[in-house]
Amino acid sequence: MNLSLFLSYFLQLPFQFITERYFTIPTKQSPFVRRATPFQDFVIRCVRYAFAQIPAKIGRVFFSKAVALPFLRFRMLRHGYIRSPIYWREIARNGFKGLWIIIDQFSEPDIVVYYCHGGGFSMGSSYFYLEFLLAWVSLLKDAGYQNPALFALEYTLVPDAVFPTQLQQTLAGYEHILSIIDQPSKVCVGGDSAGATLILSLLLHLADLPGSEERLPGFATMISPWTKLVSPRNRNTPSDYLNAESLHLYARQYAGPKASLQNPLLSPGMCRDSARWHRAAPLRGFLFIFGSEEVFGPETWDLISRLQQANIYVEVKEEKGSIHAWPVATLFLSDTA
Repeated sequence: MNLSLFLSYFLQLPFQFITERYFTIPTKQSPFVRRATPFQDFVIRCVRYAFAQIPAKIGRVFFSKAVALPFLRFRMLRHGYIRSPIYWREIARNGFKGLWIIIDQFSEPDIVVYYCHGGGFSMGSSYFYLEFLLAWVSLLKDAGYQNPALFALEYTLVPDAVFPTQLQQTLAGYEHILSIIDQPSKVCVGGDSAGATLILSLLLHLADLPGSEERLPGFATMISPWTKLVSPRNRNTPSDYLNAESLHLYARQYAGPKASLQNPLLSPGMCRDSARWHRAAPLRGFLFIFGSEEVFGPETWDLISRLQQANIYVEVKEEKGSIHAWPVATLFLSDTA
């Protein structure tokens, strides 16, 4: 990390924040600034710098179990919880590991969400997402499910392993879920960013297996998916905190020295075979949630169009003025956090 560059940005950040937020007319502000609170705006500016300038090996420390779990306990104590109101535990099996969350651990689940976290394949952990995942299970309970559950995969990060290790772990985790629940149609697969990439890769892999229609999940929720890992259409925006150059670096590191970035199992947006997507589609289709200001926006729309042309049901929720993985980020940045 360049110290002089850091000091320069440290001095520039408050100036840019104050200038754009308070001395720029709304029509000249970036779309995210117009909708964000001052706190959200300032934090995202810091994240934007960190993503572009700080190495992933440093960033992964902040998202690790050792940091994320104490932070979660602190947040729970702030809201009066000594322990988690929903049961969760770690699971480690041959070929995969992760977190199992369920309302009633002694009863069979009536729905299971299978989730893969984001982080550019180089950082992130299920522990960092745990509060978001607990909230998801709670919302499913409120929606009428009797015993919702969720399994969050803790896949190996780059550079400790490269493709196809993460896809193999994603498949092993999915097979574990199918051993728990009586019908694949009761499974919802989902992920954000790089985690959504792994879920899309999983679906394409299942489509290539004999009898795939009997193993497909019921639904898929894609939050800010990284559909095509390297693309000239992945361009920086004034609002988003992602940096296209860093993303393309992470993509090539994930691919490793042997895999091709043209491989749809590595980069699902490369698959232009409508029949294959039709075989890969969950029984009830897809939900795409993303922000209008995302670096990934153009490629996300490209995949949505391809799925729709293949007569696959796709529900789209593009939030105007929003940025990457905002449903996750807003949990930490909301006024009631």
